[in-house]
Amino acid sequence: MNAVRISPVGFFERTGMLRPMGSFFAELARQASANARREVEAYAREIPEFGFLDTNSRARAETLEYALWLRRRTVELSPENGELSDDDLGYIAAIGELRAAAGMSLSARQRVLRLHTSLMLREINEATEAQRGAGVDELMRMMGWFAPQGERGIRAYSQGFVTALRHRLPYVEQAALLAESLLNSDPISAELASALGMELPERCAVTVIRVPDRPGGDRDLESEIEALVRTHHAPVTWCPGSGSRSGELIALIPLHPPTPQASPGPRTAETVQPHSVPDLPPGPVSDLVRDFAQALGRPCAAGTATSPLSEVADALDLARRISRAAPLRRASARLRPHTVSDVFVELAVSDAPFIDEWLHAVGRSLQPGPDLFVTLDAYYRHDMHRGATAAALNVHPRTLDYRLRRVRELTGIDPGSTRGVRILSSVVTRHLSEAWH
Repeated sequence: MNAVRISPVGFFERTGMLRPMGSFFAELARQASANARREVEAYAREIPEFGFLDTNSRARAETLEYALWLRRRTVELSPENGELSDDDLGYIAAIGELRAAAGMSLSARQRVLRLHTSLMLREINEATEAQRGAGVDELMRMMGWFAPQGERGIRAYSQGFVTALRHRLPYVEQAALLAESLLNSDPISAELASALGMELPERCAVTVIRVPDRPGGDRDLESEIEALVRTHHAPVTWCPGSGSRSGELIALIPLHPPTPQASPGPRTAETVQPHSVPDLPPGPVSDLVRDFAQALGRPCAAGTATSPLSEVADALDLARRISRAAPLRRASARLRPHTVSDVFVELAVSDAPFIDEWLHAVGRSLQPGPDLFVTLDAYYRHDMHRGATAAALNVHPRTLDYRLRRVRELTGIDPGSTRGVRILSSVVTRHLSEAWH
């Protein structure tokens, strides 16, 4: 679109809007060019991805043209509450598509929308002050127009943005952007989900799979993550850790309410559990964790927390804390993500250094024993059943009895007592969350 240079008065004469009641709108028209320039300067100053505007004169002129066009259409349509036309929305979508194709990130897009909205509201306030408080009816008319038409414009911009992403990015990267947008409460998530053919449920399980630093010879995980996304049809993203090959896999897995029974009965404390995952086991959350652990081929730890879609950022924080407290395990039929109920002791003592050090001291006392951590882990995972534990360890029950006696000798704690279960299960969980097997 070529730049349009019309004086404010000429613009109102052309549109037939120069009338006494239009002083507020006339003020907006008079300041349109200056306000458009101020917006472009704000983009270049406050958004790093727009730094090119200082060196690319053509891009700066195009950005200025669009900013000026938006203001002139606002002044033209708002007095009579006119709607943005299909051509208007198409132009806005084209700008969104152009910016996404140039590599603009979702975070930069959000900052652009916030900054534009903030500046437009500031301009409306400045026009009101210039009229010394007059034109209240016009101000109310403007505000009544601004919200619904602004929403339509943002939707068109987002649609154009997503159109470019579909052509520019692989499917798995689009899924990662969807996860990112959901965690940041970015409204573009609806457009991204539609483009990917994914649903946005009312609730989901935010699952974090912690992967410790891996040897340099291990293959990259791109193909495994892509297979995971396509198999489970859920937004998944990889967050690198501080180690060169460590990190976290974050997945947002839709949860569906159970099918109502003919006589469901009253809901009790036993049927409504906070931070539980009602479909475990089996279910999509456990399936995803097992599939990734099997593809990884090395121990990992998974934590999960459920929440409404609007609160997934808080659920991510909790799931991440759970995964860091959970023991590292290899893929098996019994592998599942941990919830608060599994590691609540570890979470509670993580903020109490003296208790943390005491548990570590108990753990250090077990070091001289033969495979005592592995033995206690199996013992508690099999509900202290001697036969099942011995079979899982592939040892004779008498060997198991010897190891449990050895634990008692080294720590002074009977592993089969109530006190032993509370203390030693926490010691084992903390040890396995830090060890590499």
